[in-house]
Amino acid sequence: MADFLMPALGADMETGTVVEWQVRPGDRVKSGDIVAVVETHKGAIDVECFLDGVIDHLAPIGQALPVGAVLAQVRREGEPQLDNAAAAPPAPGSATQPAAASAPVPAAAPVTTARDAPVPPTTRAKVSPAARRRAAELGLAAEGLAGSGADGAVTLADVEAAAAARSALPPPAPAPRPARGDFDPAQMRRAIAAAMGRSKREIPHYYLGSTVDFAAASAWLTAYNAERLPAERLLPAVLLLKACALALAELPQLNGFYDQDAFRPGAGVHLGWAISLRGGGLVAPAIHHADRLSLPELMDALRDLVQRARSGGLRSSELTDPTCTVTSLGERGAESVWGVIYPPQVAIVGFGRVVERPWVVAGQVLPRPLVQLTLAADHRASDGHLGGQLLAAIDRALQAPDRL
Repeated sequence: MADFLMPALGADMETGTVVEWQVRPGDRVKSGDIVAVVETHKGAIDVECFLDGVIDHLAPIGQALPVGAVLAQVRREGEPQLDNAAAAPPAPGSATQPAAASAPVPAAAPVTTARDAPVPPTTRAKVSPAARRRAAELGLAAEGLAGSGADGAVTLADVEAAAAARSALPPPAPAPRPARGDFDPAQMRRAIAAAMGRSKREIPHYYLGSTVDFAAASAWLTAYNAERLPAERLLPAVLLLKACALALAELPQLNGFYDQDAFRPGAGVHLGWAISLRGGGLVAPAIHHADRLSLPELMDALRDLVQRARSGGLRSSELTDPTCTVTSLGERGAESVWGVIYPPQVAIVGFGRVVERPWVVAGQVLPRPLVQLTLAADHRASDGHLGGQLLAAIDRALQAPDRL
């Protein structure tokens, strides 16, 4: 029997509340199945279970539980089902209650066994063989139907009439979906403050910046989009993401986590993309294996991620997997951004607004679209030389957009 625990959906999460179970005791689950909806300060998150087996015992809905609390128990293949009371997950903070010491035991009442009880006479409804077969085909209980035959016997016509009456009924209304809790911007702000305060206290940041000539990427993007319908066009952010993903694949020392006094590389390039929420605050869910996606695939993933971040429906793996975060202020933002590392990651890449400025090209001063590229990195895991290589790799990738 394995415990399925409340996941830590980011460094800024302390508790979560199950608002909906999508499984029941006895259901079989496999790794990656969504089993619950958990309300956090980031909104309602679809939580995946990474265990295989049969669900036993579920934590109650509506109770705030700390990270690491038992949400459910999963019985592995071949394991016996335990006694319900003995195997029930303990409630956080609960203590074993001593047994009542000397409560008087009432005298036993006389016991009447089922054998002693009088047995009422039973009668069995009369059902014709044809009616019984037809009722079985239709999933009806023939004995429960009103019979119109001799001595009240249920006939084939009675069964057909009951089936017709059932089909005329409106379909049952779907079970009401439990309401997801309201987004609390104040709670979100407190959680961000806690995580960023921890980052600035614990992580020795170093910062690097570079100016990137965006002319080649901009020209390629304009030509690409001109031949496509609006729904198929790419945003500049997609090129920035792909360039970062390829650079991180080239320099994996900046793609991972710092914990237990050591750097641990990520299992893939899972780029976190910082998304501002309409109610305030932000989240940075992961786009898994961003370096392997084509630009149209990356565009689709980005659209989907932004839509779900703002309407609810992010998955727990998307909040726990980012190996490096990218933040872009977009067309209406500032010209540069110097990010704060989201622990336990070791780097964050920032892009400012694309602006047109004079730039020297082949000895001539020309107007060019430029973008400020920045890096904040953890000095415990890398140094400025490596960080500079990452910025150079991103710049190099953006100068050859047809290879992204």
